[in-house]
Amino acid sequence: MSGFFDGTLLTVTMQTSLAHSPQNALSPQELSQEIKSFISGVDQTQGRKLSVREHARCAVRLLRSVPACRGAVLEHLRGVYNEHVSAFLHNLEADGEGDGDSNLEDVIMEVHGVLAEFIRLNPRAWAPLVSTWAVDLLGQLSSKHAGRRAAPQSSSLNELLQLWMSCAATRSLMEAYTQCLAAMIAWCPDQCVDALLDTSVQHSPHFDWVVAHIGSSFPGTIISRVLACGLKDFCSHGTADKGQGDKSNRVPKIGSVVGILGHLAARHSDSIRQELLRMFQESLSPQTIPPSSGSTSWEPSAQLRRGAVPFLLQLAVLSPSLLGAVSAELVESLRPPVLLQLQAVLQGLPRDELDNMMRLVVHLIAQSPAGGARILRFLADTATPASVIISGPTPSPHEGVREACDRLLQMLLLHLHKLVYTCSEGDDGYYSRPHSPSSQAPRVVPFLEEMQSHVGELCAETLRLERKRHLWLHQLLCLLSVYRGPSVATEALCQLLTLARNPDQLALAWQLHTPLSTCLPGLIPAAVTRCVAQIHTHTLGPKQLCQLLLNLASVMQSVQEEERRGPGGMGGGGASPQSSMAVQVGAAVSGHLHDFCPLLLHSDPAVSHAAVRLLSRSLLPRATLPSHLLLVCRAAVTHFFLALRRRVQAGKGRDGGQGGEAVNCSVLLLSRLAGYSPLTLKCVLLQLVEGALHKGNADLFGGQTPISPSLAPDRGGFLLDINCRFGTTVNFSGSVWSVFHAGVIGKGLKQRSATPHPDAASVIQNVQTLLAVTVQCCSAPSGNGGNSGGARHQSSVVPDEPPPINAEAAKMMAVTLVEYICPDVANGELSWPPEEHARTTVERDIHIRRCFEAHPVLFPLLHVVAAGHPALCYCSAVLRGLLATLLAHWEASREPLAVDSPWHLQASCMLVSCMGEGQLLPPVLGNVHEAFPYLTPFEVRLLLLAVWEYVRGNGPMPQKFVFSAEKGLFCRDFARDGDVARYVAPIHSVLHKNIDRLGHLCWRFQL
Repeated sequence: MSGFFDGTLLTVTMQTSLAHSPQNALSPQELSQEIKSFISGVDQTQGRKLSVREHARCAVRLLRSVPACRGAVLEHLRGVYNEHVSAFLHNLEADGEGDGDSNLEDVIMEVHGVLAEFIRLNPRAWAPLVSTWAVDLLGQLSSKHAGRRAAPQSSSLNELLQLWMSCAATRSLMEAYTQCLAAMIAWCPDQCVDALLDTSVQHSPHFDWVVAHIGSSFPGTIISRVLACGLKDFCSHGTADKGQGDKSNRVPKIGSVVGILGHLAARHSDSIRQELLRMFQESLSPQTIPPSSGSTSWEPSAQLRRGAVPFLLQLAVLSPSLLGAVSAELVESLRPPVLLQLQAVLQGLPRDELDNMMRLVVHLIAQSPAGGARILRFLADTATPASVIISGPTPSPHEGVREACDRLLQMLLLHLHKLVYTCSEGDDGYYSRPHSPSSQAPRVVPFLEEMQSHVGELCAETLRLERKRHLWLHQLLCLLSVYRGPSVATEALCQLLTLARNPDQLALAWQLHTPLSTCLPGLIPAAVTRCVAQIHTHTLGPKQLCQLLLNLASVMQSVQEEERRGPGGMGGGGASPQSSMAVQVGAAVSGHLHDFCPLLLHSDPAVSHAAVRLLSRSLLPRATLPSHLLLVCRAAVTHFFLALRRRVQAGKGRDGGQGGEAVNCSVLLLSRLAGYSPLTLKCVLLQLVEGALHKGNADLFGGQTPISPSLAPDRGGFLLDINCRFGTTVNFSGSVWSVFHAGVIGKGLKQRSATPHPDAASVIQNVQTLLAVTVQCCSAPSGNGGNSGGARHQSSVVPDEPPPINAEAAKMMAVTLVEYICPDVANGELSWPPEEHARTTVERDIHIRRCFEAHPVLFPLLHVVAAGHPALCYCSAVLRGLLATLLAHWEASREPLAVDSPWHLQASCMLVSCMGEGQLLPPVLGNVHEAFPYLTPFEVRLLLLAVWEYVRGNGPMPQKFVFSAEKGLFCRDFARDGDVARYVAPIHSVLHKNIDRLGHLCWRFQL
């Protein structure tokens, strides 16, 4: 070891030694005896063997007096330090106190003082030697005593650091190395750091505590010099054949570099990140630019500049923590100018080395625990062709950079595909079905783990349909869905169904489902369930919710179109993947009708319209709870009236097309619900009748809207209140004692409320729509599941005639009308009493007439009931009450002609017509209303009395109707009711009297 110094250096050190302690200088004889004693280990004066302490002190005296002996002295001191460490650990294991050998501790402190003084006086001569000796000895001691009971391998780094720093020997060595490193920083730090790296490679992981302590003392120096030394060593070993295998055998120091930086990353991650980025930036800078004062001071030669990027890649591969620390800022720094510089630096590398680097980059991206979304966005933006307008950074101006990023992205997708679909490590490499019970636990891919939280962003970017870009992202979505299983797959499908705005975008959902359906069964029901959950939690805004419903409706429409086209429309090759998915979507939606039906009443008309489109095209479930059915029926009927009102408003200036389509979809939905089962038929008809007669919907059908009591003028006290206050008789409602008045004494007659007159065209259209949906509901064959379509009902016997009204459905309507118009009527009041009996039901009859006045739609509804023989019989009490009020009016009327009372004339005509259609009257009596406009009030009363007498004599009993198989409905044989001639005599008398005006109607009244 003495050969390390030349003559001049040796002279300088001898002078340093003499200047150290001139008062203790030894004579030549004494110096000769000390050398002999040190070599032989025997005291030359006494002839006995030296103890360890005495031998160590002899070595210290030689170190002070003969610097040329320092190599031998330091080698001997290794044993002294080892002896002290062994005694220290033995005492810890014995009694838990680490006092050690006090004599040796004195010697160690004396050695430490001598070395520290030499380093202080002449650092250039002593610091390199002492630093190498100290760090090598620390490594030997750490490895030799590792695993002892006092220093177990399971101890943490902080515990080991406290243990070794409490030992005088290792603490002395650490302080000596620290002093040497501080002295060598200014002129030769590489030699000191090289020794640290070599020792770390040889004695890791037992040497980690030394690295941690030194790195904490000199973080900036250690980080920069470790990187510089590691780069030089990496380049000196060559950069060829850089695979992903074991690199420590080929690159001895890179593993130590990773270990040291890993220990420092906990507290000095910012410094490490800055040094790594600085090395990357300086490697791209032109060679003529000198490094900055704060740089890593590595000479940027051409070889080092070319090797910097591969070196950084190797560091990232070996240390995921370093990769995570630098990846975010590194991606942000990769602007087009930097990419061009990087391309210029890497152009000189061989092809195979560039391929290895590409594979390394792909491996790093796949294993990146953070920043994956940013990296993916950068690659997609840079690889996107220049003809595509993107929202990210400016595309690279160089075509070569774009092609490189394109290739890198393709390699990344291929690598992820292999990781996702290939069996776990140790298998034979064949593809296996992911998430199957027999497959092993899937390997963890950090990139995909992070992208799981960016599924929504991936779907949004994919739906932009940019050239190439959407294909890459769609493939990544598929891989991510397979990797994470049904949770991510359902989320992706749900996002695509929610965000797609045209058929091309919606087709991406089919393309995603096709490969996933083989390994993830039940994906469509899960996706629909997730959509329903978003609806319940109000996660979606009105626009997104509307788009989701429209997309689901378009799926259902595709199923119906393929059914109409038949097998020939599919090309003879069976069902397409799109049709298969559409069928599954239809089945899933049908199971959640009760969840979608509240959206029919959404405050946003667009959402309500989309919901009715979906429900009108979806299949009804084969089995469901009655409560769910009733909920759907109520919501559908309520939406029907809302759609009518929106259509009226649309006719006043808004978009009328959407309102009309909503009404048509609502009619289709109601007809399908009515045909599902008798329960839904009854519910739909009941809700339709009640809704049409509700005061909030009366104006839609030309009815009168009652004025709120708060808006009515105060007219003071009412006569009825006065009578009730001072009268002594009991008021029997419905009896002859009921009190009626036309006003208030002293205030005049009642003033009729000025009700707004609705648009006649809108009223007619609404009434026709109501009748259409009522007829469709009553004509739909009950119990067919509601899936036969709204336009395909049971065919009638006569092809040109509409399908017959179902008798039971008409009866339900009749009962509902009677309950609304006159709730106190008993179900058994079917027979008609004499005309004089009407005096006892005056109040009820007036109430019935007022209902018909307030709701003109009652007459069309009665016509629907009349078409379903013999349902009109159950409206006998209503018909009787209305006819009684009409008779009273015509009897009291003093108008010259019946046309002077337009409402009563219209009511009389419609009443008789309805009774004739319902076969409560024979044809000769059912046609008398045709003559009413030409008659006087007295003559009209005569004809109505004839109608009354006939119905009283031939009661409207359902038993009189017999089912006709030829016609497919119930019919009444009037020949069994006796002679009709006696009821026709008043008609003939009126005809003869008005032959000039009624001659053209005589044939209508022939028996």
